[in-house]
Amino acid sequence: MEKILVVDDEQSLREVLSIMLKRAGYAVTSVADGEEAIEHLNKEIFDLVITDLRMPKVDGMEVLKAVKSASPETVVLVITAFATADSAVEAMKEGAYDYLTKPFQVDEVQLIIRNALEKRRLTTENILLKREMASQSSFAQLVGQSEAMQKVFDVVRKVADSKSNVLICGESGTGKELVARAIHYNSARSPMPFVAVNCSAVPETLLESELFGHMKGSFTGAISNKAGLFEVANGGTIFLDEIGDTTPTIQVKLLRVIQEREFRRVGGTQDVKVDVRIVAATNKDLEKAVADGSFREDLYYRLDVIPIRLPPLRLRSGDIPLLVNHFLERFSRESGKPAPTLNAEAMHVLLGHEWRGNVRELENLIERVVAFSTGGAVTDVDVRGWLHRSVSPQQQPGLPMDLTDDGLDLEGLINGIEKDLLRKALERSKWVKKKAARLLRLNTRSFRYRLEKYAIKGGRD
Repeated sequence: MEKILVVDDEQSLREVLSIMLKRAGYAVTSVADGEEAIEHLNKEIFDLVITDLRMPKVDGMEVLKAVKSASPETVVLVITAFATADSAVEAMKEGAYDYLTKPFQVDEVQLIIRNALEKRRLTTENILLKREMASQSSFAQLVGQSEAMQKVFDVVRKVADSKSNVLICGESGTGKELVARAIHYNSARSPMPFVAVNCSAVPETLLESELFGHMKGSFTGAISNKAGLFEVANGGTIFLDEIGDTTPTIQVKLLRVIQEREFRRVGGTQDVKVDVRIVAATNKDLEKAVADGSFREDLYYRLDVIPIRLPPLRLRSGDIPLLVNHFLERFSRESGKPAPTLNAEAMHVLLGHEWRGNVRELENLIERVVAFSTGGAVTDVDVRGWLHRSVSPQQQPGLPMDLTDDGLDLEGLINGIEKDLLRKALERSKWVKKKAARLLRLNTRSFRYRLEKYAIKGGRD
């Protein structure tokens, strides 16, 4: 339910607006002056503020500035009985969505409010889309015909529309986030946000704020009110990856969200209610973690309502040819190059590999194959070279450092090496970007540029 704050010193207008908005299904708070409005803004985040311009003590322009300072995403609608061109221009410059003069038609205000809130929703969705560029299709990215994967698909189909929490367990690289997305996009919640957060990639001091939001001034650097990811995911699904790495403090707060369906922002005094489905994932043995006291037993049982176990790639090697073709087509389409072919010996090498990195390791290998492809068939020698590569390109077996009659894709070769080393540096530094940049002897700005160039996401500063 969207929250609206009505600010006007005229009681009759406050009452009319409040009744109208409540009938339309909004949660409404009404106050008589700007001072009281600013007090509420310091305690709560509103989706929309409707404020009169002329009020004693603190006028509407000050309310507008306070809103934009505390919560820039909040939409502000200014109304006044004393409209002038200058005041209208000033209000719009300060960030007002629209400017209305009294008296006004109720139908007109209702339309403007609907449009304003729709604009806010679209802005939020745009942010999510930029953060989440991965495929939103249901099973398109889940590939496998093995019995183990068919069981996973069957569970996803059966539980997608359930409200129950899901715990996905599996080794790193087995596709836990893809399963979480499949659950979301096959459910009735699919029109609403899917929000993913890697709990191990964010320090505890920031994770609480990331999940639950914060109020302006609650800690150093909190320059404005911020909605947390639980609030952003309201109505949809939140995916808590690497839940086993959370601290006891975060676990307590997650337990409260699950039990009460509400939370309190960092520095906040008001409880925020949400309707969010939780899908968690881990590569750890949570039962063992419960036994040794590093993970709360009550939280474990709250999350493990619907368990899904993802098999490692070595236990479903029959899916490797399907996965190889899937990745060949995908990366060739993205690079605009024809898909290379693997000869029988190359496929035999892939089928016999251990795949400690699971599907992610195979995906990275095929991405390199496509990047370095010169159009000929990929041989077992090429594949072995990539599977047993070293960090230094001069020492990598299988790297085409000499020109052949067919030539080679120099740009693709260099880009592939650079992208590979960026990922290695991030993994070596546990995805701390500053440390990774130092490993590669790059300044932070140059390192960030390269991450954006290759669409490498995740990590922390």
